[in-house]
Amino acid sequence: MKNAWKYVEGQILKIKSEWKKKIKLMKWEKFNKSKERPWGVKAKRCRRCGKMGRGIITKYGLYLCRQCFREVAEKLGFKKYGHEV
Repeated sequence: MKNAWKYVEGQILKIKSEWKKKIKLMKWEKFNKSKERPWGVKAKRCRRCGKMGRGIITKYGLYLCRQCFREVAEKLGFKKYGHEV
């Protein structure tokens, strides 16, 4: 009978520790989740690849990162001036 109680107590302690871990994780997620930003560098995303941050070209409503812009610039009608290639 004592062994059965020890087993039950062990299971209860195991469940409590699991719940403590879950609660700790929930608290962490509550305060550290990423937010949708209304303004600033991280507010803009590339429409093509989804990259956020610096290097986003927003002029004329493009919203393309510089790498994607270089790939599709000619299709959009932009011409390269300067060095002859």
